[in-house]
Order: sequence, then structure tokens, then C-alpha cells
Amino acid sequence: MEEGETTPLAEDAVKETDKPESRSHVSLSSPLQWIKMLAEEMHWSSVMGVVLVYGISQGVGGGLGRVAIDYYWKDVQKVQPSESQVYQGITSIPWMVKPLWGLLTDLVPIGGYRRRPYFMLAGLLGIIPMLILSLHKGLPVFLALLALTAGSGGVAIADVTIDAVVAQNSITHPSLASDMQSLCGLSSSIGRLLGFFVSGQLIHWIGSQGVLGLLSLPAAFVFLVGTVLKEPPTPSLACKEVSYLFLEAGKKMVKTLRCPSVWRPCIYMYLSLALSVAIHEGMFYWYTDAKEGPKFSQETVGLIHAIGSVGSLLGVLLYQSVLKDYSFRSLLFWSQLLYGFSGFLDLALVMRLNLKVGVPDIFFIVVDESVSQMIGRIKWMPLLVLSSKLCPPGIEGTFFALLMSIDNIGLLSSSWGGGLLLHLLKVTRTEFGNLGAAILIRNLMRILPLAFLYLVPNTNQNSTLLPSDILKEDDSAEGRGGDDQVELVSLVNHPGGS
Repeated sequence: MEEGETTPLAEDAVKETDKPESRSHVSLSSPLQWIKMLAEEMHWSSVMGVVLVYGISQGVGGGLGRVAIDYYWKDVQKVQPSESQVYQGITSIPWMVKPLWGLLTDLVPIGGYRRRPYFMLAGLLGIIPMLILSLHKGLPVFLALLALTAGSGGVAIADVTIDAVVAQNSITHPSLASDMQSLCGLSSSIGRLLGFFVSGQLIHWIGSQGVLGLLSLPAAFVFLVGTVLKEPPTPSLACKEVSYLFLEAGKKMVKTLRCPSVWRPCIYMYLSLALSVAIHEGMFYWYTDAKEGPKFSQETVGLIHAIGSVGSLLGVLLYQSVLKDYSFRSLLFWSQLLYGFSGFLDLALVMRLNLKVGVPDIFFIVVDESVSQMIGRIKWMPLLVLSSKLCPPGIEGTFFALLMSIDNIGLLSSSWGGGLLLHLLKVTRTEFGNLGAAILIRNLMRILPLAFLYLVPNTNQNSTLLPSDILKEDDSAEGRGGDDQVELVSLVNHPGGS
């Protein structure tokens, strides 16, 4: 889900009031004045935390890491593309247990604090593995995979924890809720563009291991957030209380998942991701191959990803301005269909059809990546809205994170399925004769989820999907205070970051 616009759940979870016109003017005309206003209204450490976690850790770090890890598996570990594809899926496993991280940060304070220690832990999980990867020249594949997975876990924990901070600020400052979400999205988008833009040049200068070492710096900034964040002490809960809250949340999630209006869309969301098998590593090895591929340099690969992220942002804007009022089925039908057809651009590139009509490789791949990212984002946005509509009152954040975990399992299945496909077709580091067949099979599989579209409700995206008995909340739940409500939105992930 590797991406920061505001999710509908975050908007529904807090009550917002209309902001004064002057404040809106400040945010549009002068970003520095807007950030200064946020720091004055809330605490500067919260604003700094958003910028460092979303902008530096997930944004710049995410862009640098995406390209550096590809080159690390290819040039340092020298694994086959099918193996690299499987390893990329394994490193995403920490994101599948986000509900656990969220419940821990909400219910298990460390040293009297619920947020600061988890930022520090997340920072350490990023610093140590990245330094090991950078300094150890002959690291076994298993240990390298373990280090990358630990680093991914650090980013996931930091993501959940900063979401909780944003949620609490949204509750205490409801008129600034949308401003905080805008700051999250803006920081992530700008950071990711910057990370992709400089990734290729940095890999050219210091190699993929050197860039992985640099990723310890974003992790250090996350650790810094844990040292300066303003947070009141929280008394620790007794083990029985924690167990009871875990049990109650589990019961409510199971009850909700048994509802047909919930499990049917969940199955579709999983299948739509799992059946769209990922063969990115096969394409990457071909891009950089000197004999059969176009032999793109590190700088060019970074530029391709940077321009592709712009396409993703355009997809968000297109959805927000034109497509958000369409029904779930119609929008998912056309976006999934176009997603399948867009893959044929890859096939044309591998078959070198672009050169036969005089289109340079770099121009064609930039268009290909931008179109694919834009359509992929348009396909993803209604799934986010659908997920937010399936969350029961009282555990919205936890249940939303559970749905995102299901999606991440779908992405893992997609990555492993793509690795198996590359292996069966014998696409290796130097042999790409069957890469075109792999692309064709992938494109056809992207269309298969249309057969399961009946599982998605045929309603518009503003409709209520949960039955009335689940929507009803008892008086005790309604009477919970502000701090307790943080759990409702603490686990919402911004798609610019997954």
C-alpha cells in the first residue's frame, strides 16, 4: 500500500468546525505562517513530529529506501528477481499487525507515557538495522532480510504512534483537524518526491549500502520526536484491565466481520489486490540490464519513480474533484479494467514496440509509470472509503487498521504470487525471454477481480453500509472522554505511506 491524503475515517472520527477565512488564507498564501499558526495553537513538538515522521521518515526515507533496496538485492546480494519479489513481500509483514501496535500504544504505557517510548523504539528499530546493512559487506541473505523487516517495523510503529498524536490534537483542536491532516499529506508527498528525486544520484555516488546507511538518519529523527514530544504522564493499566479491553475489542471485531455487509467487501478487497500479481522486480532487473534491457542508470530509475509519484498525486486530485460521487461498483469496475489495460504499456516496452515507432525508452517508461500510478491510486481511493464505511463505533481506528492489514495480506499474496510466476517462467538476472509472458499473465489476472465485484455494495460512496444493530452504541461508549477516543483514529494509515 507503499503513500498522504486524508482518509474519510479521519474526517468522520473528529468533529470539525468551520475555520475562519483568514486561517484558510494563511495556509494557502504562506506555508510558513500556516505552520507557525499550527505550532502556536497546538504544541510545536506535535507539528515537528508530523513533519519528521511523515515528511522525513516515510517521505524522504520511503523514496530513498524503495530504490536503494531494489539495487541492494540486485547488486549486493545478487538474488534472482523472483527471490527479490518474495523478500519485498516479507518486509511488509510488520504492517499487517498494525492493530497490535495501535492497541499497545493506546493501552500499554511505558514509563508512564503512551507515545514517547514507542517513538524511541521505532527509531532504534530503524537506526540499528540500517547501520548493520550499510557496514556489513558480506551479510547473509537471511540476516539482511531480518534487518530490512525490522526497519519496516520501526516505520510501521512510528506511523501508528504519530497517527495517535494527530488524532488527539484533532479531538482537542477540532477546528484544526483538517489542517493537521493536510500537513500529514503535504509532508509525505513532498518528502517522497524529494526522496525519489535524489535516490538515483546518491546510489550512483555511494552505492545502495551507503544509501541504506543514510536511512538511519530519518530513524534518528523519529527517535528525536520521542525525546521532545510534549505528553502528559499516563498511569499504567492493570493487566486485567488491559486484557479486558483487548478481549472486548476482539469480540466487537469478530461480531462485525460476521456481518455479510462487511465480510463480502473484505473478500473483494483482498482478491482485488492478491490477484493483481506484482512482477516489479522482474521489470526492474530488465530496466537495468545492459544486454536485453534499456540499461537505465540509477539516476534515471530514481527520476522514473519521482515522476510516477506525481501521477499518483494526480490520481488523488482527479478522484477528489470528479470521481468521488460515483458508486462503488461503477468506479471500481472502470478503474480495475483500466488498471489491467495499463499493464500493456509494459508489454509494449519489453517488446520494444516503442522504438519501432520512434518513441525513446525514457519517455515511454515515464508515461507508463505515471499512468499506472494514477490509475492505481484511483483504484485504491474507493477501497479506502469503503473500508472506512465498514468500521463499527467505538473501535473505528482499530477496525480500520484491521482492514488495512487484510489489504496488506493481499499485497503480500500479490508479491509472492509474482515471485512464483517469475520463477515458473524462468525470468532470471540475465534471462528475460519470458518476461513478456509474465506481463501478459499479470494483465489478465488484473481483470479477474471484476468477477467478484458483486461482493461490493452497489451504493454511492456517501451511503451508510453497516446495519443498524452494529451502528448502535451503548451509553457508556458514548460517554468516553477525549483521551479514550484517541483509539478511534490512532491507527488510520495515510496511503501515501504503505
